[in-house]
Amino acid sequence: MKIAVLPGDGIGPEITAQAVRVINALGLGITMENALVGGAGFDAAGDPLPQATLDVCERSDAILFGAVGGPQYDALPRAQRPEQGLLRLRKHFDLYANLRPALVYPELAHASSLRPELVENLDLLIIRELTGDIYFGQPRGVRVNEAGEREGFDTMRYTEPEIRRIAITAFEASRKRQRRVCSVDKANVLETTQFWRDVVIDVHKSYPDIELTHMYVDNAAMQLVRNPKQFDVMVTGNMFGDILSDEASMLTGSIGMLPSASINAKGFGMYEPIHGSAPDIAGKGVANPLATILSAAMLLRHSLNQEAAAKRIEAAVRKVLSQGLRTADITEAGCKQVGTVAMGDAVLAAL
Repeated sequence: MKIAVLPGDGIGPEITAQAVRVINALGLGITMENALVGGAGFDAAGDPLPQATLDVCERSDAILFGAVGGPQYDALPRAQRPEQGLLRLRKHFDLYANLRPALVYPELAHASSLRPELVENLDLLIIRELTGDIYFGQPRGVRVNEAGEREGFDTMRYTEPEIRRIAITAFEASRKRQRRVCSVDKANVLETTQFWRDVVIDVHKSYPDIELTHMYVDNAAMQLVRNPKQFDVMVTGNMFGDILSDEASMLTGSIGMLPSASINAKGFGMYEPIHGSAPDIAGKGVANPLATILSAAMLLRHSLNQEAAAKRIEAAVRKVLSQGLRTADITEAGCKQVGTVAMGDAVLAAL
């Protein structure tokens, strides 16, 4: 088993280092190889996804990803910006299914922006289609229209196979949970998402044991803060999923706690925390590594078929939180605030 480790920029190297320590401590004989991506890739090779990095990923079973970006890269042409390395990885490996669990630990329920009773025991999975939609649709650009005015344009586009496979992913995932799927669209306005709804309904015929509901995206955004526990699995397109999954992350109290997985049809995946590179705290040793450590657990579960090891990591994180250890983003009165390395030490001790 081999993992490509792409620390990236900002706090990326700090948090991935702790996840690597945890993986090594499991004694599974996994080999790991580091490679540059994002701003680090551009600085070294003039490319946010150097060919050498792609080669490392190609000969690996999964990718552990940190974070990319920083203000020093904002003026670069779009094709050279750090985020393009991430988008190109998704497209190259056809990582079409983005799994974003929003799990509220009992010890952190009070840290949510909502009242504790609304979020306690929340266990929500958002499945976002990741390689289609308006983010990748063509044509796109800026042009001068017939009236002589400049206009920007993008194309929202989905093929039936793209919708079918993400719907299947959602229904299969729900069978291991509460067997409820809510498909989110904007079918009352957008032809593309009416088509999305029609295809999801057709796929559902093969899953009569699953309850399927539909919700417009604006209502879904409202319901996530009104009554988030009504949802089990939410499935939606690339743009809507981008927005809703970040909204759901704040229900848990901190974006620093949430892992994610981006998987293709063969089980190959890229695993990363959902937060960014946080350049304002990079190098200070205060970043929360738990989202990255939990992403490593998802990697073991989904790409390496190491369910027992994944559960060990998740149990260790729960134990550390129950012991009252907190990084700055989740700190509270009566708890002990620790830094990045100390939190990694605590998880290792709990293992």
